[in-house]
This record gives sequence, structure tokens and C-alpha cells, in this order.
Amino acid sequence: MSISAENSPGVSEMPASAATLPVPGKSTFPADRFLPAEPTTLEETGLTLPEIESLILKQLLTTGSCVGRRIADQIKLPFGILQEALRSLKSQMLLNYKGQATVGDFEYDLTDEGEKRARFYLERCTYCGAAPVPLKDYVNSIEQQSVRKSKPKLPDLCAAFSDLLLPPAMISQIGQAIHASKAMFLFGKPGNGKTSIAERVIRSVGQYVWIPRTVTITGEIIRLFDPANHEEAPPVVNGALLDLMHYDRRWVRIKRPSIIVGGELRMEQLEVVFNPATGILESPVQLKANCGALVVDDFGRQRMSTADLLNRWIVPLEKGYDYLSLPSGRQVQVPFDQLLVFSTNLPPGKLVDEAFLRRIPYKIEVSDPQPRDFRDLMKSCCQKAGIEFRDDAFEALLAKHYIEVGRPLRFCHPRDLVQQVRTFCEFHDLPLVLSTKALDVAVKNYFAGLSELNPAAKQSAS
Repeated sequence: MSISAENSPGVSEMPASAATLPVPGKSTFPADRFLPAEPTTLEETGLTLPEIESLILKQLLTTGSCVGRRIADQIKLPFGILQEALRSLKSQMLLNYKGQATVGDFEYDLTDEGEKRARFYLERCTYCGAAPVPLKDYVNSIEQQSVRKSKPKLPDLCAAFSDLLLPPAMISQIGQAIHASKAMFLFGKPGNGKTSIAERVIRSVGQYVWIPRTVTITGEIIRLFDPANHEEAPPVVNGALLDLMHYDRRWVRIKRPSIIVGGELRMEQLEVVFNPATGILESPVQLKANCGALVVDDFGRQRMSTADLLNRWIVPLEKGYDYLSLPSGRQVQVPFDQLLVFSTNLPPGKLVDEAFLRRIPYKIEVSDPQPRDFRDLMKSCCQKAGIEFRDDAFEALLAKHYIEVGRPLRFCHPRDLVQQVRTFCEFHDLPLVLSTKALDVAVKNYFAGLSELNPAAKQSAS
């Protein structure tokens, strides 16, 4: 068996239920365990009236005069709840009616005193987007959507890795780790598909989760939804977006996250930091990965030491929760709920001590392919590239450029060499055929300067 190095197409979305529309507090989507109900009162938002008023004032200061329903759309709260805040601001002489809008609505403008109040709020926090969600509501959502509640079986794993030809034993190992919701080490030589495997781990779990755009902790706002790491998946029924569905629009539905960090990982990315661009606090990478997968790629080559990284996560791995320090000095407990995958070219024992290894019970070696697997993968890559596969050319490649020189086989080689063969043929107006000449050129281009030959095998071959 072999691992395809091709990038796979996105997983097709599970069809939504066509029978009924979702109702508040209950999801009828097959993959959704949780649906944030639309609040009907101020108390149900979990926010105070001053918190909502500050967002309204900053919104008007930023955009100028605006109708009430448009303000409600920007803050992502029902207009009925916002009316109470607007009336309060009007009674405090912070707002004026600039004109009549639709029935029951007005165009609002700041008074001089309202502008002063808005600037006061803006100096404390420049954020004026969607209203935040209280931390306790976010914690409750994680409990309902936890990856620990997903218990995928062998068919789920086979479907998740359908575009990779993995040995059954390896699929079993990976599946056991996911089923147990335990961290895992993927280790082995470079070029054998560790990253490709890690990227697909989350596919065996339910497809979608709901997360707040922002959360609030004693008045401090932390951004959670990050378009750079989260892929939005709006709820759809019968092919139409549910614009009229009554759910809390402070939340966003996303595909379960699979966040990959590599050598660029720094300690500050694991803590809450202030983002001057948004004017609020930015959540750490492990919080953004909750209900999904967090892949530490090329482990051991981060800008921070492995000891610092492991010491930071040793308690969360054991307990399932993390402690974050806020700029105000307060420390809060948050869920640590993700499939944690460490991918490395080095043996785990050379990177971490025994105490930490015990907390990562699944160590999975991704080995080199066998010649038969290598041939099957080369043939598959040729088919995808529209190149005629020839056994004689492949046998010559294997004998001349691998066995004779002691070069180890890698799962990435067939894809990369076939791409070069296609480029060579197209450039020289030659038929798209896997020829010995084309492979010789591809090998010369690809392996020049790479010191990966096996000296013992090379000496034996000579």
C-alpha cells in the first residue's frame, strides 16, 4: 500500500435536512449537535445594557447616522433587543432622531454629548463589531460539540483517508487515537506524507461546529473567529441560506478547524495578545483549534524550545482545560478540546522526555514505501497527469537511480518526478509518455544537491 502525495479535493458537504427548518436550541442538520438560539431578551444575551450601548455609540461614531435595523445587523443582535438600548441612549440625550425610517424605526445620530461618550469608549476599546458572547456560553458550546464525543469507527477513517493509500495497520492506529481523543506523534523520514495524514485527521469527525465571533470575559473582548484559520459554512436548507432562521448571529458556523503551525510557532501565539488592527484581544492558536485538530508540523524546529512548548501544554493535555492570562492580570480557565498531532522527522524519544511521551500514547511511524507501492503510486500519478505509464521506464528508474546508488524510496517522489516529466515533454513538444530519457532528466533536476543516499547500499552496489 502507499500514500498518495496529491493534494485532495475538499470533502463534499453533507446534505442538509430538507424536511424541517432548524428551531432555536435544536439543530436539524445531520452534522450539527448544537445550534445557538436567538436571544429574545437582554438577559438571554448574557450582556449588560452598558456593553450594548457602548457598541452602538462606537458604531455611530464610525459610520455616522444610521437606522436602527442596520445597527442591529452590524452588532448581530435582534432589533427588538436593540430598541431597549436605543431608547435608553435617547433618554440620556446621547442620541437624536434624524429622521423616520420604516415602521417602528428611526435614523439615529449622535448628540455632542453622545460623541464624547463614544470617544471615551473608543479610547478604552476600538472594537465596534458583533456583540460578544459570554465565556460561559462558549464553554457550554464546546461541551456539546466536543471532539471527545465523536467516536469514529473504521469506515469513517477509511472515508477520511480515501485519497491516501494507507496500510490498514496505520489506519487502525490513527483511528484508535482519534476514537480515544488522544494526542499522537507522526514520525518518520521527510517526504512520506506525515503532513498529508495530519491534515486529514479531522475529516473522520463531524463536519461542522458553531463558534462565537468574539467572547467577553469581565468586559475584555477576545476575537475567536479567524477567517485565516476558520472556513465559514453558513447553514443551508434546500439549497438556500437560512437568512430567516432564528439563530444567534453572534455565532458563526464553520467547518471543524484543522490548524497547522510549523517552525514559525512562538510562545506568544499560545497566549492572549492584543491586536492593534482590530482593537481587541486575539485568542491563542489552541483556542481557535477547539473542536478541531491542531497540527504541530516539523516538531522540534519551532522558534521556541520543545521543552517550553511541552511545559506549556503538559497540564492541558492531562486535564482537558487550559489557563489563559489576560492583559488585566486575570487568569481564566478555558477548554482545551482538540485532536493534537505532532509531526516530526525525528524519533519522539530524542525530542521529549518520558513523562511527556506518556501523555501522548499513540506514536505512529510513517515508513518508506516498498517497491510495489512505489510503482502503484507512480502509475496513479501518471494517470492523473495524463501521462502514459511504461513499465520498462519505471524499472530502469528503480534500478539506476535507486537501487544502484542506494537512494531510499519516498512517497513524495512519484508525484514530483511525474510533474517534471510532464514539464519536460510539454517544453520539447514530445508525447506525454513516461520515458527513460524524461525520467533521467527529472532525476537530475530533482535530486541535485540532495544528500540522501545510503552509503552502505551505494558501496554494496558498486
